[in-house]
Amino acid sequence: MPTSLLLDFVVFSLFTYILRTYTASLGRARRGGLRYPPGPRGLPFLGNLIDIPQRAPWETYARWGRQYGDVTSISVIGRLLVFVNSARAARDLFEHTGTRYMDRPDIPIIDMMEAHFDLAVTRYGHKWRVERRIIDQNFRPSISVTHRPIQTVKTHAFLRQVLRCPEKTIEYLKHYTSAVVMSLTYGYDVKESGDHYVAIAEELLTLTSESTLSGALLVNDFPALKHLPDWFPGTGFKRRARHGMRLIDEMVNAPFNMVKEDLLKGTSKHSLVHDNLDGCRGNEAETALKNAAASVYGAGVETTISALSSFLLALLLYPDVQTRAQAEIDQVIGRSRLPTFSDRPNLPYVDAICKELLRWRLVLPLGVAHATTEDDVYKGFFIPKGTTVIANTWAILHDAEAYPEPEEFKPERFLTEDGKVRDDPLLVYAFGFGCRACPGRHLVDSMQWIIVVSVLATFNVRKKIDLNGNEIAVEGVYKDARIAQPAPFDYAIIPRHPGAARLVQETQGE
Repeated sequence: MPTSLLLDFVVFSLFTYILRTYTASLGRARRGGLRYPPGPRGLPFLGNLIDIPQRAPWETYARWGRQYGDVTSISVIGRLLVFVNSARAARDLFEHTGTRYMDRPDIPIIDMMEAHFDLAVTRYGHKWRVERRIIDQNFRPSISVTHRPIQTVKTHAFLRQVLRCPEKTIEYLKHYTSAVVMSLTYGYDVKESGDHYVAIAEELLTLTSESTLSGALLVNDFPALKHLPDWFPGTGFKRRARHGMRLIDEMVNAPFNMVKEDLLKGTSKHSLVHDNLDGCRGNEAETALKNAAASVYGAGVETTISALSSFLLALLLYPDVQTRAQAEIDQVIGRSRLPTFSDRPNLPYVDAICKELLRWRLVLPLGVAHATTEDDVYKGFFIPKGTTVIANTWAILHDAEAYPEPEEFKPERFLTEDGKVRDDPLLVYAFGFGCRACPGRHLVDSMQWIIVVSVLATFNVRKKIDLNGNEIAVEGVYKDARIAQPAPFDYAIIPRHPGAARLVQETQGE
């Protein structure tokens, strides 16, 4: 691009954003003088760009909620962002307004990667409805029950791995989630280590998580930058996008084509793809199935790994939780067999641990951003069509009035006075809102429960001891990413008793 044209492009881009900022400021007086929801005052042109925190942004947004109101807004270079910080406002906007808030905003780096397979970020419309219907039909509660035998077998395989090499427990948790989801989605048994499909998916999930974090890439705030030539300084995001496209192509197509080939050979196993492939009529139907399958894998793996890693961390930070849960397990099950799903109704404290895991360290503290499909007015404030609306689920599930001492891991908050599990209508928000709620939530719930109860029944999780005989401190720090995962921490995990090791070894023939 000649220098003169490049200068013209930069000037035009600057003018465009100044115009957008000015237009946005005028918007505060639109709709009969109604203003946007309140929020911190911004700077000319930049708006509140420098106010967006790089670390734990949900905490800052929650503080704004306490200062300005349940629904707050900021302007970032002319783009309006609205934050929903209370359960009441979330119900009003996401559940009582039909599909008005059910769209997704455009994310430039995701568009550049052509991540059209991912149902979580797909715009609301025909494509989304078709692919969502496929997942709903295959993971509704009545069908999810039939997935339990596979989950049990993969859980026992995980226990054997931990018994052999306990220091790799976190790595084996990743393998477990991949093994369950790949088996249910493609009928594929992942390799114990170095599996190609797993490596591709993990690399892509890391790439997209890092790329969509607030302030991570300038192109997300200045979409016009994607038109700059590759040689221009600061366009490294283009290489990132091309790499993401290659990973997406491999993740979406390779396992799907594997099932098609196995189906022709007569060696394909029952799975989401296998069971729906015969009903596909035409390329559009096949593409929808392919995208739905890839969405299940991406969503199921990233969320479950985070939750189960937090489970191990919670046992280290709150050892009394482990002691109480193991006492309940011993009383109900004893020590002569491993837990099964039929034990769940009789283990309320273990169930409460799973509920607290959803609340304590949310996998997606800010969920997935919504976008409005039309103008709206909420409590006298104007929210225009196309606005990005972010549900601060962390603020909702860390509200001190609903959850006293919200930073503490206290499973008993989900138990009634007589020791039964207490239903909590707010907890479903950990999986999203309205028709955009996670369609695989029932699968995630059962995957989490069987691992939690099985680990508690067979192992003790303790702080690691250094060479001087002292416990190594565990801080519980989390990585800065869209998906909350604990930073690496030290731990020790050993069989609870000799009989536990024997029970795990006896599952070898499954």
